[in-house]
Amino acid sequence: MMTRALLLISAIALVVTACTQPAPVAGIGTAAPAPAATPAASAPAAAATEAYEPGLGEIMSLQQMRHTKLWLAASNGNWPLADYELKELGEGFDDIVKYHPTHEESPVAPKDAIPRMIPGPLMDLRAAVDKKDMKAFGAAYDSLTQACNDCHRATNFGFNQVKRPESNPYPNQIFTPVKQ
Repeated sequence: MMTRALLLISAIALVVTACTQPAPVAGIGTAAPAPAATPAASAPAAAATEAYEPGLGEIMSLQQMRHTKLWLAASNGNWPLADYELKELGEGFDDIVKYHPTHEESPVAPKDAIPRMIPGPLMDLRAAVDKKDMKAFGAAYDSLTQACNDCHRATNFGFNQVKRPESNPYPNQIFTPVKQ
């Protein structure tokens, strides 16, 4: 009887010890991400359904990527890809206004600056992409680039300037037209 009791206590201690160990960090020595923690029963329902909101830096990093890919696509004559990247760029500007209408101590709110500075260059880019006109595209692209830099200066981010790409930072993507 004593042996059984000791075995039972040892088994319970082992289970309790194992259950209190921290979960492995996803991606570090694990084949799959650890499952997300479930909200505690006492947590408000709103916290469990809170939607993710991207940070301004995250959106801007994607904008920079799209700006670069737009140039690479058009300069290689891949107008369908240029069309796609231009649409994504427009959606990104919409997201900035939606998620970050104001920002930190900026004297000009993104919700005010973007609608004043960006639509004209985007329309010019749209016309150039639709016509598959690289000369018009180059001028419109430079206009958008200048508008981005002007917006950065107006919102106290003038230290962040963009330009035409000089090289391809995406060596795993084909920017020349692809036959489908």
